[in-house]
Amino acid sequence: MASYQEHALDGASPVDLVVALYDGVIRFLYAAITAVERGDVHGRRVAVKRALAILIHLQARLRMDIGGRPAQVLSEYYASMFALILQASLAASPSRFEEAIGCIRNVRDAWRQVARPRLFRYPATDSSSSSNCFS
Repeated sequence: MASYQEHALDGASPVDLVVALYDGVIRFLYAAITAVERGDVHGRRVAVKRALAILIHLQARLRMDIGGRPAQVLSEYYASMFALILQASLAASPSRFEEAIGCIRNVRDAWRQVARPRLFRYPATDSSSSSNCFS
């Protein structure tokens, strides 16, 4: 029997999948902090490797030909997060990992805003026959 986690993203929108990837980066960075605090070098390296793999995946999927300037900005953002996470790992610095988590959380929250369903209000063409369902 398949687990809930295996099917949690079935039917998710592309934006929901991006949010889930950001959540994964954050989860692995917290694991890296825990590993640093325990003195677990191997655990830190594994967690960092997984976080970086997600960033590489996100950057590789950018479509510069379609995305234009926003895609370029995201590419630069991913590169800077990659560098920050490497610095945090090399220094075994929980505060640097926290800094990366804060930056990633900000962008993840922006993607969440995009993913939220919106109710659109359409103007009535004839006020005598329109209902107030969306007013």
